[in-house]
Amino acid sequence: MIYTILKYIFKVIYSIFFRARVEGIENIPVEGPVIIAANHMSNWDPMLLGTYICRNIHYMAKEELFRIPVISWILHQCHTFPVKRGAADRSAIKTAAKVLKEGHCIALFPEGTRSRSGRMRKAEPGVALIAKLSGAVVIPAAISGSDRILNKGCFLPKLKLSFGTPMKYTAEKADKESLHEFAQSVMDEVAKIKEEIEKR
Repeated sequence: MIYTILKYIFKVIYSIFFRARVEGIENIPVEGPVIIAANHMSNWDPMLLGTYICRNIHYMAKEELFRIPVISWILHQCHTFPVKRGAADRSAIKTAAKVLKEGHCIALFPEGTRSRSGRMRKAEPGVALIAKLSGAVVIPAAISGSDRILNKGCFLPKLKLSFGTPMKYTAEKADKESLHEFAQSVMDEVAKIKEEIEKR
């Protein structure tokens, strides 16, 4: 209920105030395990990803937020589970794989943290490992403009969001090299999509 209400509220905010333009939604499978892998520049990004997708999205959020009672309750209502930052959190990875095996959709930010400058960072291998464990397809998603929200001189920037074609982890092994290679290939595709939508 809370998830649905917030989704409609943010749709009004993004559509009216930020004139959000969204494309490629048809690339997202309507059922089965799906990972939405996007670049991350702002706290507005998770809601932007979930607002325009017909499926409910599950999220990871830093565990510190779950120590705040009201916020913790809201996060749980919005299908969010904790993750420890700065290290490989096996519990969070197992939870993500379990959620995906149940046929749900998860949004991940392979860079691991926000890039306040807007420049994309190298991908962490987590997205590849979760894709391998769950068999989920990965949809690269590019966000443009969210790094300028509430900034001086650009208070309400126009937002752009584009979903690319599905990618699949096909390597037989889940060794370090293969995981890093796939994760980076996802982020390379995100970068390509971002460059394309910023030209338009």
